[in-house]
Amino acid sequence: MTVKTITAALLMVSASAAANADSRIATFDLGSLDTLDALGLSEQVVGVPKASLPRYLEQYAADTYSDIGGLRSPDMAALADANPTLIVHTGRQADWEAELGEIAPLLNTSLTGDDYLAAFDANVHELAGQLGAESNAEAALAALHTEIEQQREALREAPTTLVVTHNGGNLMLNQHPVVHQVLGITALEMPESVTPEVRGERTFTPLSAEEIAEINPEVVLVIDRSAAIGDEPADADQLRDTLADAGTNPQVVMLTPALWYLSGGGLQSLALQMDEVTSALATQP
Repeated sequence: MTVKTITAALLMVSASAAANADSRIATFDLGSLDTLDALGLSEQVVGVPKASLPRYLEQYAADTYSDIGGLRSPDMAALADANPTLIVHTGRQADWEAELGEIAPLLNTSLTGDDYLAAFDANVHELAGQLGAESNAEAALAALHTEIEQQREALREAPTTLVVTHNGGNLMLNQHPVVHQVLGITALEMPESVTPEVRGERTFTPLSAEEIAEINPEVVLVIDRSAAIGDEPADADQLRDTLADAGTNPQVVMLTPALWYLSGGGLQSLALQMDEVTSALATQP
């Protein structure tokens, strides 16, 4: 079973959608837009942040949908003009939550807690429940969970894998839950030389080429935040050379930036992320 099979199953589900036709959804969460699209609920979508749309959701750039601003710069006037009955948001819009709530009821779909898959399932159920599409969600999740089990089995002998985020020429450790929790790839132990840094309320773990050499993964998966937000992307060849100079030669795999940084947490994006990781690791010698 592949991601194409999941997509076909989701399309079969969406064909029988029986949503609340009065619902008008404005969503800053691209993962939720992804899920609404997968469940055949696009007619209930009235507003999206168009500048941030990944390629597989580019149909929502059409004039049919209002542009409600950026992920960190909501356009309140456009949002109000869209007249939503529900605004879906995440922590990225936390600074505007009170103002958003004056326009319409809110649904926070941030994936929180230690169990990513449980939080993911709960989000899909909650979003579908808002629109009367619970049975659609059950069928879609069943198809997805079947694929998860099959891909976990296929990755039982996966090479040692390190996930990093590239941002402005720097690399940081990314213990990504799709890789480590959903697909079951073992997270590598960090040497004593690797120390986290606290910046405000967030903790980051920078990684130098020498520290990656000490970790010595067989594969490095790169999530390019810079590329996802329109900044200078990582140079994969330069990264390989830098790692080689530090004494290690892992396979460097550049993951699709917008998929991993902007639109995760949706029925389609999770399937696409799993397929991308499995394809990358399955090709290793």
